[in-house]
Amino acid sequence: MPVRSGWLSPDGQSREDTRLVSLGALTPTSAVATRSGILPGSPDGQWRISGFTLTGTPNTMTVSVSPGRAVLQGTDSQGAYPVALTGYLPLTFADGDALYDRIDLVVLRVYDHAYDGQDRTEAVVEIIPGTPAATPAVEPVPALAIPLYQVTVAKGASAGGGGLAWSSVLADRRTPTVAVGGILSVTSDTAIGSYPGQYRDINGQLQRWTGSAWADYPALPTWQSWTPNWTTGTGSATPSYGNATVNCRYLKSGTTVHLNFSIQFGTTTNFGTSPTTADNWRFSLPVPASAAHPVIGFAELSATNAARLMGRIYLATTNTFELNIGTGRVDAATIAGPNQGTADSLSPWTWAASHAVRGTATYEAAS
Repeated sequence: MPVRSGWLSPDGQSREDTRLVSLGALTPTSAVATRSGILPGSPDGQWRISGFTLTGTPNTMTVSVSPGRAVLQGTDSQGAYPVALTGYLPLTFADGDALYDRIDLVVLRVYDHAYDGQDRTEAVVEIIPGTPAATPAVEPVPALAIPLYQVTVAKGASAGGGGLAWSSVLADRRTPTVAVGGILSVTSDTAIGSYPGQYRDINGQLQRWTGSAWADYPALPTWQSWTPNWTTGTGSATPSYGNATVNCRYLKSGTTVHLNFSIQFGTTTNFGTSPTTADNWRFSLPVPASAAHPVIGFAELSATNAARLMGRIYLATTNTFELNIGTGRVDAATIAGPNQGTADSLSPWTWAASHAVRGTATYEAAS
C-alpha cells in the first residue's frame, strides 16, 4: 500500500519512510501538540491543497485519491503521526440503498495498536459508510483520523446503473497544516488560532489571530462620525447648529483622509450675526492636515433645488476648511451677500432652515 507513516511500524522504519514523512515542526495547538491536516500546495501552484484529492471515474462507483502528505495528531502524550500517500489510490463505494440516500465519509486514519488495541498498526485512507435515511447524516470522524471528503451516495446508485455523478456528490472537507509560523491557506476553517500573531489566508483575505478571534489583516480603516466645530475666520459672528441635521464622516488610511459631510440647517440654527467680509464660515477638520491647501474637494451649497451652486473646499488652516463659492447659481440668479467669494451668513444668499451644505474631500494628514 502506498500510504506510509513514520514512527509507527513495530517492524522498523525504512529510510524511504523517513525521507517521505519527515515534515518538521508544524502548526502548534498546544505546547506539545500539532494541528492535524494536509500539507498545502499543488505542482502547478493553482490549488490550495492538491494532496488527497478525490477524482471520480465516470459511470462507476470508484474514485482515485491523489498523492499527498499529512500529519495526524493523537493525544498530547501520543504525539503526531506524519503520513505520506506516494501513489494514486483507488477507492470503491458500496452500491446505494434501495430506498434512501446516504452520506459516506472518506478519512485518512492511523491505527496504532499500542494505543487503540485494534490489532492494526498502519495508516490508511478508508470509507466510513453512512446510514441510509430520508435525511441522511454524516458519520462522526473517528479518533486519530482527519476527514477528506463527504460523498453523497444516491439511492439505487451502482456501477451497472451509471455510477455516481461525481461533480455533484463530492464535498471537500480537507483542512491544511503548515510549518510553524507559516500562513494557513483555508477556505472554510472554523478552528481557533494557536497563538496571537498567527496568520491565515481564508479565500484570499489575510487574517491574524488576536488571541480570541480571527481579524482581517491589515486592520482596514473604518468610517467614523465627526461633528465639525463651526466658527468664522475672525472668531466673531459665531454660528451654531441648533437643531440642524449634521451627518459628517471620515476615514483615515495611513496619512490619507477622506471625508464627506452633509449639514442641513434647522429652525433653531444660528447663522451668525453682523457679518463682515472676514467673517467667513469655517469648519474644523476631523484630523489635522499636513499643510493648508487651496483645494481639497468640492461642495454643493443649496437653498432650493433651483437655488444651488458649487463650491471649492479650501483649507484655510491645517485644522479648518472654508467653502469658496466656485460657480454661479444653477438658476442664473445673482449671488447675494457682501462676501461673494466665501460662504458666510449672507453669502451666497441669506441662509434659512432647510438650506444645506454638502461636500466631499481628500487631503494629507499631518501624521
